[in-house]
Amino acid sequence: MFAVKAGERQRQRERIDVAGGGLLIEYGEYMIHLRSIEMKPGSTPESFPFTVPIIRNFEGLEFRAPITFLVGENGSGKSTLLEAVACATALPAVGSQSVTDDPTLADVRKLADHFRLVWNKRMRRGFFMRAEDFFGFAKRMDQIRSELEQNLTDIEDEYKGRSKYAKDLARAPHLQELGAMRQSYGEGLDAHSHGEGFLRLFQQRFMGEGLYLLDEPEAPLSPMRQLTFLALMRMVEQRNGQMIIATHSPILLAYPGAVIISCDGGKLQEADYETLEHVQITRTFLNNPDQYLRHLFS
Repeated sequence: MFAVKAGERQRQRERIDVAGGGLLIEYGEYMIHLRSIEMKPGSTPESFPFTVPIIRNFEGLEFRAPITFLVGENGSGKSTLLEAVACATALPAVGSQSVTDDPTLADVRKLADHFRLVWNKRMRRGFFMRAEDFFGFAKRMDQIRSELEQNLTDIEDEYKGRSKYAKDLARAPHLQELGAMRQSYGEGLDAHSHGEGFLRLFQQRFMGEGLYLLDEPEAPLSPMRQLTFLALMRMVEQRNGQMIIATHSPILLAYPGAVIISCDGGKLQEADYETLEHVQITRTFLNNPDQYLRHLFS
């Protein structure tokens, strides 16, 4: 199994979880919930996603830090691996469909069936989110809001001639749910810009202790908003949350103490921030954009 080495900041110490009866591994004040993924023994199909090089060569992955990044070129398999983990953990999906029903995850669900998850603490709190699923989630929230408002209108018609007390009892659950939605998302996620809606969603859904699987969360975020997202990640870590994130962002990848796993080259390898191609190309381009542009446009 490929094992991720812990940084100096996260020295391992163990304690017994008396209530759960299991062994928990702590890193200072932070918790690792999902300890490892192992590939079950046996043959695998000769079809996608098993033909993706990092999946074909995959034996296992051990998590030794609260924040783990999966990085690699487009097509390297990082999103496929993350999606399979999401299906294996059966976490709630922030999108229009669950991981068990989403047709776009049909192939990776087959991969997830070949995974064995090893937990320090079985975690059902948290969520899985792909950047492209945000619009589906916002649309679903808007639909629920419209249905609740229509229910209130219907109650006005149905309860004509009845007491105010009876009408208020009928209206109460719908008003309560609408109030909770407005408190969490204001007048709706689609009332904000894409990036602002993303941040609003994360601010409301990052509840602390939990497992959070995110695929390219930087997609709608400006550099300044990515810095805000780093602060949200810190909050999650401090509240005993664990995050596994597939990303291209040099800003997010700079998160201190995170473990970076490269999916390039057909196998998983721990990578140092300074050696990442994403970081090197971004840095040299910003230092001398004319050099790149002359080469590209010549």
